[in-house]
Amino acid sequence: MRARIYRPAKNAMQSGKARTRLWLLEYEPEKPRVPDPLMGWTSSDDMRQQVTLEFDTQEEAVAYAQKHGIDFQVFEPHVLQPKPKSYSDNFRFDRKQPWSH
Repeated sequence: MRARIYRPAKNAMQSGKARTRLWLLEYEPEKPRVPDPLMGWTSSDDMRQQVTLEFDTQEEAVAYAQKHGIDFQVFEPHVLQPKPKSYSDNFRFDRKQPWSH
């Protein structure tokens, strides 16, 4: 029973950052999913795959896992560094790509 602790990335379909500040604890699958012969749906007997716990900080998630004896792995989030831009940069003469047609 191994779990992963991580902070989810921003949703690619929306510009907002909702639910990206929480840390999640999810169990890794113990058994592979198998297709149903009649309908073709995939299913699994592993009920822990459905459990997702949310924590405000990484330390809370690690403390919970240690308290309950859960083997875990922490994945650090990739933080993007915003590049400051200004409107006048669009018209610089030493620009790498031409701004006109």
